[in-house]
Amino acid sequence: MSYNPNPLYAAPEDWRAYSGVLSRRVLAFILDYVIVALLCIPAAIVLFFLSIVTLGLGFFLYPALFVIVAGIYFGLTVGGPSQASLGMRAMGIAIVRVDGRPMDFMTAIAHLALFWILNSVLTPLILLAGLFIERSRLVHDLLVGTATVRTA
Repeated sequence: MSYNPNPLYAAPEDWRAYSGVLSRRVLAFILDYVIVALLCIPAAIVLFFLSIVTLGLGFFLYPALFVIVAGIYFGLTVGGPSQASLGMRAMGIAIVRVDGRPMDFMTAIAHLALFWILNSVLTPLILLAGLFIERSRLVHDLLVGTATVRTA
């Protein structure tokens, strides 16, 4: 991977930027959630010591630990300058906003939250929608106003 001095903000019109994106998204999803699971280990240790300092109040955060770690991870990586998580970078894809503005932390969190909500309701239809919607966009991409493009 190389540093791109001209980051991609707007969704390109060229169809080649969207070819093979769905399969890359699935592989990036698997890789990202392995990374999030590994990040939960040190977060659980930190939370344990925080719970001792707060006289047990921190233990109430353990059920939400995965959600918190995943939110911070995706908010900082997808909402950062590369507009892609580590798994997305490994697969050569990035998320761009359709309106041309760069991704920010809150848009990345909204994208993640809508993915989780819609995935719990419409599990198989999430990926099937990408086969029929222009630019291989998924339902939560349409709602947030984003598209996933190839960077390599």
